[in-house]
Amino acid sequence: MTESTHHSGSGKALAIATIAIIFITIFASSILNNFPPPGGRSVALLANNELRGVLVIPANYAFAIWGLIYVGVIAYGFYQYKPVRQGDSRLQKVDWLLIVACLSQIAWSALFPMRLYWLSVLAMLGILVSLAGIYVTLGTGLTPARRKERWSARIPFSTYLAWISVATIVNVASALYANGWNGFGLSDPTWTVIMLIVGAVIAAILAVQRGDIAFTLVFVWAYIAVAIRQSEVTAVWITAVAAAIALLALLLLGRRNRQSSHTESRDRTPTNV
Repeated sequence: MTESTHHSGSGKALAIATIAIIFITIFASSILNNFPPPGGRSVALLANNELRGVLVIPANYAFAIWGLIYVGVIAYGFYQYKPVRQGDSRLQKVDWLLIVACLSQIAWSALFPMRLYWLSVLAMLGILVSLAGIYVTLGTGLTPARRKERWSARIPFSTYLAWISVATIVNVASALYANGWNGFGLSDPTWTVIMLIVGAVIAAILAVQRGDIAFTLVFVWAYIAVAIRQSEVTAVWITAVAAAIALLALLLLGRRNRQSSHTESRDRTPTNV
C-alpha cells in the first residue's frame, strides 16, 4: 500500500514537473530568441544579416511552425497528466526525455543569440537525441496507438523531432559559416546540396519504414521554404524542391505498401467457421 502510494506520488510529481518545464521553456525561449542578453542579437536578426550566407536557412515564414510545435507539446503535457497515465512507465520515460529536451532548448536559446555557435550545436544535439529517444519509446509508425495518443503524443513529437532535425543541419552550417570554414575547397551551394540530400535521406527512411506523415511533411515544409529563400541559387532550390517531391512520393508509396502488408496479413489469418 505504501509502495503503491509512493509510486503514485512520484508519478504525479513527474507529470507536474513536465507541464511546468513545458511552459517555462516556451516562455524562456520566446524571450531569449527575441530579446537576447546584452551583446547578443535576436535569432531573426542573425539569420537575416550575419548568417544570410548560410544557404540552408529556410524562409522566415517557415519558423511559424514553432506555434504548432508548442501547441502539440502543451497537448502532450495535459495528456500525460491524467491520473490514469501517471503510472505508465513508457510515458514516464518520455517525460524525463522531454525535460532534458526542454532544458537543452533553453540553453540553445541563450547560446545562439550570443553567437556561441558550437556550444549551441551541443545544446541542439541534446534536443535532437532526447526527441529521438521519445520517438523510439513511443514506437511511432511501428505499433498501433489509440487516437488520443496519436494526436497528443505521436504527432506532436514527430513534428518536433522533424523540425529539430532540420534545425540541427542549419545550426551546424551556421557554426561552420561563422567560423570561416573553407568547405575543403567545395562551394557553399555544393555543401548545401549535400546537406539537403543527407536530411532528405533520413526523412525518406522514416517515410518508407514508418509511414510517418507528420515527420515527412515537416521536411517538405522546410525544404520548400529553403527553395523560396534561395530561389537565386539554382542548385539549392532545385535540390530542395526535388527532395520535397521525392519525400511526398516515398510517403505515399510507404503507406500504400504498409496497408497492403496489413491487408495480406489479415487475409492470411484463419477464421473459425
